[in-house]
Amino acid sequence: MGKVNKSQKKAEKEEPFVMRSGTVLTEELAEQWAEEIERNPPDPSKLERRYVGRPSLGPKGLSPRVSFRVPPDLYEAAWARADKEGRSLSELAREAFNQYMDTDS
Repeated sequence: MGKVNKSQKKAEKEEPFVMRSGTVLTEELAEQWAEEIERNPPDPSKLERRYVGRPSLGPKGLSPRVSFRVPPDLYEAAWARADKEGRSLSELAREAFNQYMDTDS
């Protein structure tokens, strides 16, 4: 193997992080925000909780995941029907599973 001449290696330029508002997050801005939080920390009792991910389908925030395999033709047919009805494959599968199990969810 040959030697790598580090002086010839181009320095990789990082892409700037742009927030939804369009503000570019710089080191200076991050430092400013960190100092502001250290000077005037927020009251934890007044913070709003943000939930990540999809909303739960069950009571008390529970909705276990079910995963199973199907033959390719059934998979294609299910997607075609979901698209035709303007629904997600998950909605279609939940409805079919509920009908099969004879539940009223």
